[in-house]
Amino acid sequence: MAKVRVHVFLKPGVLDVQGKAVEGALNGLGWSGASNVRVGKLIEFDYAGDDVEAEVKRMCETLLANTVIESYRIEVQ
Repeated sequence: MAKVRVHVFLKPGVLDVQGKAVEGALNGLGWSGASNVRVGKLIEFDYAGDDVEAEVKRMCETLLANTVIESYRIEVQ
C-alpha cells in the first residue's frame, strides 16, 4: 500500500483569485512582506495497486486536476 500526495496549483499566468484574497488579508493584518500568494489543494490517499506513479498520473489527468489551467506534483511514499 502506498501513501500518495497530489499537490495541485493553478498554472503560472492563470489568475488566482483566492490567492489574491489571502494576500490582501495577510497584508491587511500587517504581514506586508507576503506577495505573489498562490492557493492550491493537497489530495492525500492510500493506493493499493500496481505501477502507482502511472495510475496516479492517470487519476490526475482524468479527475484530480484540470490540466488546462492547473499543474500537479505527485509524491508516493
